[in-house]
Amino acid sequence: MRPERLNPLFIAADSLKGVGPQLARPLERLGLTRVRDFAYHLPDRFVSRRAVADLDEASVGEQIVVSLTPLEYRSSAGRGPFRVLASDAAGNVCALTWFGRNAGWAKKQLPLGEPRWVAGRLDQFGQTLQIVHPDHVVAEGGEALGQLCEPIYPLSEGLTQGRLAALVQQALGMAPDLPEWIEPGLLAREGWPAWADALRLAHQGEHAVARDRLAYDELLANSLALMLVRGANRARSGTPLTGDGSLRTRLDLPFALTGAQRRSIAEIEADMAQASPMLRLLQGDVGSGKTVVALETMLLAVEAGARAALLAPTEILARQHHATLCRMAAGTGVTIALLTGRDKGRARESTLLGLMDGSIPIVVGTHAIFQEAVTYRNLALVVIDEQHRFGVGQRLMLTQKGKRTPHCLAMTATPIPRTLTLAQYGEMDVSKLDEMPPGRQPIDTRVVAVERIDDVVSAIARHIATGEQAYWVCPMVRELETEDLAAAEARFAELSARFGDQVVLVHGQLKPEVKDAAMERFARGEASLLVATTVIEVGVDVPNATLMVIEQAERFGLAQLHQLRGRVGRGTGKSTCLLLRGEALSETARRRLALMRETQDGFRIAEEDLELRGGGELLGTRQSGDTPFRVASLEQIQRLLPLAHDDARLLMDRDGGLTGARGEAARLLLYLFERDYGVQLLRGG
Repeated sequence: MRPERLNPLFIAADSLKGVGPQLARPLERLGLTRVRDFAYHLPDRFVSRRAVADLDEASVGEQIVVSLTPLEYRSSAGRGPFRVLASDAAGNVCALTWFGRNAGWAKKQLPLGEPRWVAGRLDQFGQTLQIVHPDHVVAEGGEALGQLCEPIYPLSEGLTQGRLAALVQQALGMAPDLPEWIEPGLLAREGWPAWADALRLAHQGEHAVARDRLAYDELLANSLALMLVRGANRARSGTPLTGDGSLRTRLDLPFALTGAQRRSIAEIEADMAQASPMLRLLQGDVGSGKTVVALETMLLAVEAGARAALLAPTEILARQHHATLCRMAAGTGVTIALLTGRDKGRARESTLLGLMDGSIPIVVGTHAIFQEAVTYRNLALVVIDEQHRFGVGQRLMLTQKGKRTPHCLAMTATPIPRTLTLAQYGEMDVSKLDEMPPGRQPIDTRVVAVERIDDVVSAIARHIATGEQAYWVCPMVRELETEDLAAAEARFAELSARFGDQVVLVHGQLKPEVKDAAMERFARGEASLLVATTVIEVGVDVPNATLMVIEQAERFGLAQLHQLRGRVGRGTGKSTCLLLRGEALSETARRRLALMRETQDGFRIAEEDLELRGGGELLGTRQSGDTPFRVASLEQIQRLLPLAHDDARLLMDRDGGLTGARGEAARLLLYLFERDYGVQLLRGG
């Protein structure tokens, strides 16, 4: 149960004055559904204004607050601007100008002859000074002087800065006083304010120290929760598994395992032989052979008399894994079943029965394999693919299906820099596949101007005439009126006019059966060209597809480009990736595309991506809202995470964990940042 003293922060947004059904939707789009969310909705920047006695003290282009007395109203014909001529204390005249604003509203705000404080940017139109759309107009003695430093918040349609700022202030007023959870020596050394003070300061101006304090709190909560998970996992009773090799030696692989694969398998074997459940992350570049390691791990479990399950984040990926595993394990005689949300009727009942009685030793599927209706006989191993799609809380849920805690092997095809691995997977041991299987040729990567798109289409025609296949990736599903980005549906229509039914379309808005049918046609070679969005970023394995076109490549992040490029080069033939770029490129986009030409080392690309993105999306996941951090920026994570990790370790090893005064405060911190799964793992927590 959440501690009572935190309850004011977790009540619904509609408890704030002024929040009704109409405002709830734009607030929800920003993730502002509770009082706490407003308190942590930090400004992007601040507008700093200077109070001046008259306009002679100000410069054109400066943000100011000045007292002005309205003299005259001037309306323009048609839809022209409405102006209020006003004078300052020295007699200087300034035009207050509105476009598209109701004149009656402006007259009400600025009655003739009555002084008003006006805040805004001083500009000049011809010989006339003007302030266009003043930010604030208030009566003498009002609050304009309090707007000398004004926060600018991220907004969504239907919200204004003033309305959101007022809600934030309400939320800050509801913040309770909380005990200190940071180690006193560290707190003093960094000069950080108390928690409630830091929250208020972060909304008042460019207080880097206050921002660091708030970011540190989030990183400390995360580090502490991961340590609690790791400790609780080691204390649990699992099932020691030791295989005899009888199944693994019957695998008929067309290639020898790499040194990295053999090393990772040995690390996994050692973990699974222990009574405490394995919790290991297998990190490998695209095409490095994670699936083979996963299969060897699952067969080891079956050799030991146990059962295994592989979880994939999407149905396409689950079906792809199932087909690949069945092909590789054909000589072992082991049944590998598929279970997704779409499976119905007798086939589903048969699979469920096989899992319950143990006659199906390995199952592959989506979240459907962990529904309440699915029961297992001796489930001792869970393999989670594309681990970055699942949070720690989900990982815990997925390992609760067995009578004893199953071993867990998580896999990601996104190479992750060391600092971020610690941030997201600090409860796990890590194995790395940093070698590529022999026989893989480097992918020829070229950057092509979009003006040459006709040449690219002609190249595709020559390519598919040889019997090989190709991908064409677009950044959007449909055109928007305000965007000139290529849309998958529009590009599909154009390419279909040229290549007929050799072209298939896949994107996330299609019905699952339509999407799967298109993928299956392409995988079987019945279609030569697959037009898609980034839905094919992971898991699609068609060795005959040796050409990848990525349109508007400058719009994608480095990690995404690398993942997409990894869809080709799956066989032994030569593969090509064409990065179609637009006309205007930022310096960052140029560096990104140049790096793609220069290297295929995913670990190097991940490090460079971190530098290029700066405070941008974390691991390419912030676009989908999947980042575990809301307050801490990338720069703060790199700088403060080592401190937070050491502080969490100090709390656990020296300060008694979550007992004692600091431990009780740390419990509040875990609940505050919704890392309370760490508390729940403690007995009586």
